[in-house]
Amino acid sequence: MFHLLTSPRTVRTVRGLIGTIADGVRSVISPAALVADQAEAPAVVEAPDPAGLYTADELPATEVIEAAAREYERAADQARRADRGKRAAKKILDKLPAGVYGTWRVFRTPSSRQTPDLAAITATYKRLDLGPVPMKPCAPSLKVELVEVAAAVETLTEVTV
Repeated sequence: MFHLLTSPRTVRTVRGLIGTIADGVRSVISPAALVADQAEAPAVVEAPDPAGLYTADELPATEVIEAAAREYERAADQARRADRGKRAAKKILDKLPAGVYGTWRVFRTPSSRQTPDLAAITATYKRLDLGPVPMKPCAPSLKVELVEVAAAVETLTEVTV
């Protein structure tokens, strides 16, 4: 029974209730502060389009694009759920010594991947007085979201005009 009280869903529910109660108290004590908190929501920043995109003549039909976006959103949601499940299982498995547990063998293999040692690189740059370590941004993440039909018609009109 105790595990039900500490499940992630329960924690999120309790955290949400606490937030709702706090908002209610703030709305009585200082309603302007609550509105100011909501007004300061950060705007979504969009990255510039990469090179190699479709030209106007090459664009697929709208139905094909909608189907691709729908499939992308579904697959991304499944991947997020799978990642959460994988992290929860890995949390337990990482603490086990190598061995056979029931019908499962738990073991570790060395990774063939390598990653730069940023601490050593930073120390070398500092020692040689080369300034900050040069960094480059990661590739932008592709996002999709379902929009209202009226908004979609306005966007299509802006693109075609």
